[in-house]
Amino acid sequence: MTLPDGKIRPVYEKIAHWLANTPSSFLSARHAQAELLFRRIGITFAVYGDKDATERLIPFDIIPRLLDGGEWARLETGLIQRVKALNMFLADIYGAQEILKAGRIPADLVHGNPQFRPEMVGCKVPHDIFVHIAGIDLVRIGENDFYVLEDNVRTPSGVSYMLENREVMMRLTPDLFAEHRVAPVENYPDMLLASLRSVAPVNVAREPVIAVLTPGQYNSAYYEHSFLADKLGVELCEGRDLLVEDDVVYMRTTEGTKRVDVLYRRIDDDFLDPKAFRADSIIGVPGLMRAYLAGNVTLANAVGTGVADDKAIYTYMPEIIDFYLGEPAILKNVPTWRCREPDAYAYVRDHLGELVVKEVNGSGGYGMLVGPHASLAERETFAAKLARNPENFIAQPTLALSTCPTFFESGIAPRHVDLRPFVLTGSTGVKVVPGGLTRVALKEKSLVVNSSQGGGTKDTWIIEGSAQRQSQTQT
Repeated sequence: MTLPDGKIRPVYEKIAHWLANTPSSFLSARHAQAELLFRRIGITFAVYGDKDATERLIPFDIIPRLLDGGEWARLETGLIQRVKALNMFLADIYGAQEILKAGRIPADLVHGNPQFRPEMVGCKVPHDIFVHIAGIDLVRIGENDFYVLEDNVRTPSGVSYMLENREVMMRLTPDLFAEHRVAPVENYPDMLLASLRSVAPVNVAREPVIAVLTPGQYNSAYYEHSFLADKLGVELCEGRDLLVEDDVVYMRTTEGTKRVDVLYRRIDDDFLDPKAFRADSIIGVPGLMRAYLAGNVTLANAVGTGVADDKAIYTYMPEIIDFYLGEPAILKNVPTWRCREPDAYAYVRDHLGELVVKEVNGSGGYGMLVGPHASLAERETFAAKLARNPENFIAQPTLALSTCPTFFESGIAPRHVDLRPFVLTGSTGVKVVPGGLTRVALKEKSLVVNSSQGGGTKDTWIIEGSAQRQSQTQT
C-alpha cells in the first residue's frame, strides 16, 4: 500500500483513508458477515489427507488488493504474450518439434516428462489451441517488477473465489466501491462460454453443446466445478453421465442421449479414459480419447498440456517466447537453478538454507522446502531427497514479495501476496479478466499462499483510469 519512501501509493489513498476512519469493530463485523455468507453459499475446498476436516472455508480478507490501470495494462500485455507462446510451444512439441530440433530445449526434458502424451503427437487440435484456460501466478517484488512464479495450464482452479470474493465485497462495502472505478470481473462466465463455443469441432454446424466434466463430489475443487457449470448454464457431468458411441461423446439425460461437443474437463489426463490411460480409473469416460483424436469433441484444456505446467519447462519460457514470437519476454521469470544440471545441483545442495526448492511436477505448496524458514532437520531430510533424484527439482531465491494490509482481530498487519490472473484463449483471440485471484499468506512472514497450506484470498481491484486501455481484451 505504500511507496518506498513510506507515502501511500496513489491508488490506495481512499483505502488508507477508509482504514484510518473505520473502527476495528466494524471491520470485525464485516469479516464475520463475509464468513457467514461463504458458509451459506457453500464455497468450500477439501484438503486430501486431512482427517479432521473434509470440507473447509478458504479464509477471506476484507481489505482488497488494488492495482492501477497502468500496472494492469503492462501485466495484461505480458500475460497475452506468454499464453500465446505456451500454445505455440505445445502445438510444436506435438507437431514438428522445431524447438527441439533447434536445440533450444533439451529433448529429454520434453519426451521424458511424465505429462508428455505420445498419443497427442501428430494430433491436430481445433485452432491449434491447447491451453484454453490458464492461471498464471505472479508476484511483485518492486515498484515495477512483477515475476511469473508458475504457469498453471492443466486444470487451473480458483476462479470461483475471484467471482465470489467480488460479490461479497460489493455487498459488504458498497460505499467503498462507490468511491472507486473498479473493473468488472462478473463477465468472466460469458467470456469463458464464448471461448469454449469458439473451439468446438469444425464439423459442428449447430450451437455447440458444452459440459463441465468433474471427478465428482470428493474432489477438492468440486464446489468450483458445480459453480462454473451453473454460471455457464451447462450440465455438470461425471464420467458415468457420458458414453462414447462411434467415436462420438453423448450425455445421458432424462430425454435420452445428447451429443456433447466441448468438455471443460477438470480431470487430470491419467484419469480421463481408462481405455487410453489408467485402466483403474472409475471417474473417466471409456473411449473419450478415441473420440477426441477423431476430432469429434474438444477437450479444454487439451490432453498433454501438463508439459507446459512443468517447473523445469518454466525455466525455458524466455527462450520459448523468443523462439516463437521473436521478442523478449515482457514478464520476467524468477531466477531458477535446474537441479538436473550438475553445477546447479551443487550450488543448491550447498545453499539449501537460502533457497526455495520445488518439485518440477509439484503443486499446491506440497513437496517444497522454504530454506530460510526450515529447521536443520527439515533441510537435512530434504537434502537426502534431493540427492536421490536431483532432476526432479528446481530451486529459486527467496524473493522479497510485496505485502498487502490484512485484517486480523488484533489489528491490521502486512502479509505476503501473489496474484493469479485468468487468461482465456479461443478462436477469436486471447482475453484476460481484469483482476484475478489474490492469495495471501496469513501466517506472519510466511511466503506460502496456497489454501491447502493455510493461505487465504482477497478481492483484486483493477482501478480504471486514464492510464488504462479502454479495452480489456486483445485479439
